[in-house]
Amino acid sequence: MRKLFVLCAAAMVTIPTVLSAETMPRDVVFDDYGAVEESLTGVPGDPEAGMKAATTKSLGNCMACHVAEGWSHMALPGNIGPELTGVANRWNEAELRGILTNAKKTFPESFMPSFYNLDNIVRHGEGYTGKAAKSLDVTIMSAQQVEDILALLLTFTEE
Repeated sequence: MRKLFVLCAAAMVTIPTVLSAETMPRDVVFDDYGAVEESLTGVPGDPEAGMKAATTKSLGNCMACHVAEGWSHMALPGNIGPELTGVANRWNEAELRGILTNAKKTFPESFMPSFYNLDNIVRHGEGYTGKAAKSLDVTIMSAQQVEDILALLLTFTEE
């Protein structure tokens, strides 16, 4: 009976890890237009964490290029990328996930960083610090940070 309990406990610890396995950057599947249907983590994004990543210089730093209703009050809102207010009305979840993962799959001429990609990219350095990246196998953001920013963007429905 004790062995059965130990096996059940071990399975309960292992199963959530398997169910929420992160898709590795080179394993992300894009459709012909750059959309990514499948979650990168299997874990729903958190809009609050997405706001933090989008407005933190060393993370997504989205506000450096974009303006949005939610962060227009912050210092240096950008104006070189498209406005994100109402973005959830213009693109669906899969399209937004694809743009965040690697915008060049949807917009080949885009200068937006590929946040979860390891191939054919310009390295912005370690967390936008200007210091060279320590490894070429490190993405700008984690898969969960992409899902968190996606969750935030999906709340941007007001025009």
